[in-house]
Amino acid sequence: MAITRRAVLKGLVATGVGAVTGTGAYGYFYERHRLEVIRATVPVNGLPPALSGMRIGLLTDVHRSRWMSADEVAHAVTTLMAARPDLIVLGGDYVTWGDRRYVAPAAEALSPLSAPHGVFGILGNHDDDHQMPAALVGRGVEMLKDARTRVTINGESLDLLGIRFWTKRGIDIEPLTRGATGTTILLAHDPRRLAEAAALNIPLVLSGHTHGGQVVLPVVGAVAAQKFPVVAGVGRRGQTTMFVSRGIGTVYVPVRVNCPPEVAILTLQSENVPRNARRGDLRSDRPGR
Repeated sequence: MAITRRAVLKGLVATGVGAVTGTGAYGYFYERHRLEVIRATVPVNGLPPALSGMRIGLLTDVHRSRWMSADEVAHAVTTLMAARPDLIVLGGDYVTWGDRRYVAPAAEALSPLSAPHGVFGILGNHDDDHQMPAALVGRGVEMLKDARTRVTINGESLDLLGIRFWTKRGIDIEPLTRGATGTTILLAHDPRRLAEAAALNIPLVLSGHTHGGQVVLPVVGAVAAQKFPVVAGVGRRGQTTMFVSRGIGTVYVPVRVNCPPEVAILTLQSENVPRNARRGDLRSDRPGR
């Protein structure tokens, strides 16, 4: 029987490893609050020299709820802003289960975010299609709902293509790439869109959704996230590079084990990947995280 993400995380509670004693207590009281700044150099095939060195701030999976306070989100925002990225991407799941009580508070907590080349957001599977994006747009975030926008940096075009969580098929993503003239970055909440991006020769994908597994067990690793091609960090398929952030929030149980929350600062680097690179050549620089 396949083990689902929900079953594993709920199982922690059922077996007494929830937020009560031992490892669960550590994950509840300490690790889920231990925000890290992850700095990664991300190779991008065909990236123009003028864009090499560009820094993208990635903040995802806020999950504003009773377990994620405004102060904790504010801390993540302040931490990200202190790194002074050139552009900021919000990767979705701003609230949990579409809870309307937290839509406006989530957007308000993120409102201080700014960057020289803009703040861009996509929707996750926990977000509704209307209130959440409207609240973020009202705070200065450009939301990409199955849409593409273009940013010009140092005279070079950067095309940001953002899709909804439920936009999954290549035939639905491909039309959004038409007319793109610069380097294309796919913003997709779900890392499983790596396959479609590789098939469309999109050089870079930025994702979240996995929480890095949220609970990473010794030896077995991130059991709840094994279905994803990249659990956290950098991975590649063919000429497409992906970065997956662990995000800052939690879901199902308010616990993180061996998997602290993060904001990511990604430095893009020019790289030419041979065209005969195998599409199955998938790697992550942080397995099990």
